[in-house]
Amino acid sequence: MTTSSSERGVGLGMPELPPPAYPDDVRARLEADAREVIARYPDSRSALLPLLHLVQSEDGYVTRTGMKFCADVLRLTTAEVTAVATFYSMYRRRPSGDYQVGVCTNTLCAVMGGDAIFETLQEHLGVGNGETTGDGKVTLEHIECNAACDYAPVVMVNWEFFDNQTPASATRLVDDLRAGQPVEPTRGARLCTFKETARILAGFPDERPGAVEEGGSAGHASLVGLRLAKGETQPARVVHPRDAAPREEPVHDPSPTERLSAHDPVDTSASDPAHPSGPTAEEGE
Repeated sequence: MTTSSSERGVGLGMPELPPPAYPDDVRARLEADAREVIARYPDSRSALLPLLHLVQSEDGYVTRTGMKFCADVLRLTTAEVTAVATFYSMYRRRPSGDYQVGVCTNTLCAVMGGDAIFETLQEHLGVGNGETTGDGKVTLEHIECNAACDYAPVVMVNWEFFDNQTPASATRLVDDLRAGQPVEPTRGARLCTFKETARILAGFPDERPGAVEEGGSAGHASLVGLRLAKGETQPARVVHPRDAAPREEPVHDPSPTERLSAHDPVDTSASDPAHPSGPTAEEGE
């Protein structure tokens, strides 16, 4: 028995038409920006990554038109550009929201509540992984690691950190984003749209007044290991089993040579109002 090409899922239609070009004024503006980016590199093709961010800042995702533009200015084939654009997850391949909400579901964040946060947001927003709300405001996705395990579970919005989240605090966060309310990350500069973030990642300065100074520094939890390595110690804290009543126990003050467990609780900054942010310190202090 044989099957037809349509049954095998083989398309016999016409080849895909070339993508439309940018309007003349848009192309002229992008070409000026592209020349500035390319000038930073000894080999022009090294500019491909920031140029993909540049066209993403124009369209909100990497379009076929954007990839053709990158290929033209770098004298590459569209196949070479496509290979890079499809490799990295930071480049979107379809229209997405003003705010990319990424929930870490890797091991530590998952066991600390990341899976519950992601499931709650899917139900609350009515979208699945990688999908965008009908108002075009929020695209939800799970992320394998946000590189912030010391503040698990972590949610990122346009690559800015929202630490120590709960299903309730994450729900308030996306509601505020959709309502246009000001939202402050736990660490780093105040939030901007995905297109604005993409332009910054392309290597152009954040021109919002005071935004650079708001960049922040490593939080308290991130610096605990450094302080222990330098011989600094903190008062020991006795942690009781969850199902046991507190008992009076002598508190041991560790010597500088003793190591505290990685599971010993420390004060951390948080987006949840029930856990107010703590102080931050410069790395190396």
